[in-house]
Amino acid sequence: MRRNRGVTLLLFMLTVAAFGLVGCTVEQSTLDPKGPVAEQQVSLIYLSFWIMMGVTIVVAVILLYVLFRYRARKGQEYIPEQVEGNKWLEITWVVIPAILLTILLVPTISVTYNLADASDDGDGVEIVVTGKQYWWEFYYPELGIVTANELHIPTGKKIHLHLEASDVIHSFWVPKLAGKTDTIPGRTNYMWLQADEPGIYSGQCAEYCGSSHALMAFQVVAHEPEEFDSWVAQMTEPPSEPQTQLAQEGQEIFTQSCASCHAVEASEDTVGMQGPNLANYGNRNKMAAAIMENNKENLVDWIMNPQDIKPGNLMPDLDIDEQQAEALAEYLLNLK
Repeated sequence: MRRNRGVTLLLFMLTVAAFGLVGCTVEQSTLDPKGPVAEQQVSLIYLSFWIMMGVTIVVAVILLYVLFRYRARKGQEYIPEQVEGNKWLEITWVVIPAILLTILLVPTISVTYNLADASDDGDGVEIVVTGKQYWWEFYYPELGIVTANELHIPTGKKIHLHLEASDVIHSFWVPKLAGKTDTIPGRTNYMWLQADEPGIYSGQCAEYCGSSHALMAFQVVAHEPEEFDSWVAQMTEPPSEPQTQLAQEGQEIFTQSCASCHAVEASEDTVGMQGPNLANYGNRNKMAAAIMENNKENLVDWIMNPQDIKPGNLMPDLDIDEQQAEALAEYLLNLK
């Protein structure tokens, strides 16, 4: 008896904890929208949640009432009146669900058609997003620049995304700004998003795409419009020349071992290269598709052991020693 009570108490506590945890705001939270797309989508979540919560409560109350009100009494031998064929009850439990579904259907259709319109309004920014194992390429055709794993956007403007993939199916997802949309080889999907306030918003590939799927993240960096213009101007400048002996050695190593797959200029001529574009690399917050802090220690570790950190990625063993890796890291971190 005591054991049953303990199990019941444990289940109750776990249920309460689960409700509490799902309400928490985390780095990738759909329930903490920061733009009009995410706000409309979460409004449908809340609408369906409260409708289903109301249905659950009403059904539970009726069930408990019937269980206690019409329970068999001691010594009772007759069968209570049955309700088969009661047309009013049948009408009730058909009409009420129909009304509830209509309440859910109308705003769902409205939001779906609204969000499906990813056409250029003339004031937004067009970006071609390409998913690759296991990183993201971002190309701004109107601005003539390309970058990787950090999607820079201005606040308050509609961002028109053309979603593509170069190898397998991926899924582009920034929970606080918009829902998921697949990137499919040989096909272009379209979506839009908008950030209402400056900040860094975490994104993630949401479609299993291989052994390092979980390590295919990215960041959306939302700037005030003036700061975004400054970022664009910075990206269009040629890469800075190395100022130290160590960085100069790193530049030589990059030219010999890395330049066939990576570029340090943001020019649109570099679109589609085998590896991520590294223009302005020293100003990035994260590295390796937003899974590690961008610092020298992590960068050296990545250069020396790319397969240990992200299994299955296409970066080969450069066959260099730690001193050369430090020189290469010094060069890359000074690209600002």
